[in-house]
Amino acid sequence: MKHTLKESAVLSAKGFCMGAADVVPGVSGGTMALILGIYQRWLLAIKSFDSTWLQHIVRLHGRDIFTYPHFHFVIPLLLGIIAAVLFFTRIIPLPELLHTHPEPIYGLFFGLIVGSIIALLRDTEDLNWQAYAFMLSGMLLGAWVVNLVPMNTPDAPWFIFLCGFIAISAMLLPGISGSFLLLILRKYDTIMSGIGHFDVSIIIPFALGALTGVVVFSRVLSWLLAHYYRQALLLIIGVLAGSLWVIWPFQQREYIIVRGKERLIASQPQWPMDWNMETGLAIGLALAGVSLVLWLHRLSAQKTSSR
Repeated sequence: MKHTLKESAVLSAKGFCMGAADVVPGVSGGTMALILGIYQRWLLAIKSFDSTWLQHIVRLHGRDIFTYPHFHFVIPLLLGIIAAVLFFTRIIPLPELLHTHPEPIYGLFFGLIVGSIIALLRDTEDLNWQAYAFMLSGMLLGAWVVNLVPMNTPDAPWFIFLCGFIAISAMLLPGISGSFLLLILRKYDTIMSGIGHFDVSIIIPFALGALTGVVVFSRVLSWLLAHYYRQALLLIIGVLAGSLWVIWPFQQREYIIVRGKERLIASQPQWPMDWNMETGLAIGLALAGVSLVLWLHRLSAQKTSSR
């Protein structure tokens, strides 16, 4: 199926929206794909890079190598995603703003994640004791993971690869943000800055991890959503809730300088000490984040019901 230039431009614009959603912790690229009506096509396109395609490569079937996968869909979408990542790392440098204005930026992230929790809860009906048990399990898992991950994680290629493998789940799974997972792994600013500054020592292992995650997780996710959709959703809600305290905007943060880079060594949540303009901005952005996610969720529900 050939795509016109206009169709490719539309796909790139949708890819930009997905990329923007994944760069900002709290909004899921998978959720944005649902809103834009391309979620199923996105999963099918990913799954088209399968063993049959590898056989075409091994047998040097030139035409099939380039026509069997959904390149006409994937390439313009990826161009949009890459453009969004570069925009939010170079034009609006979110990793730098995390250091210079942590309270407002974390306030926005916190609101987006709270909004995601509320939106996901609206998708679950007839909450019973089993549902609450799954959410509680997710909360305990989220709290355990947050406390398990050290304040400083390594910049070694193997760990950057692991971050790429884990974070790519957000491009596939509605409701959870890959950037949120990078925050949990203490690698959000490292990876986003590396991408923004074209640091190949960061980009290559992260991209390889993401590629591996796409190949593995797309198949696991398809099976999981087909058989245990409700349970997976409830577990995700719990994990998000259990990890929220890491994103709480008002924290006592301690930094040290290591090899010319500022490193966070301790962080303790607290109530705002001074009620100033930055505190008000953090609260305002948190409320804006909640409102934005709930509005996007309503758009998604309207699109689904109109089909």
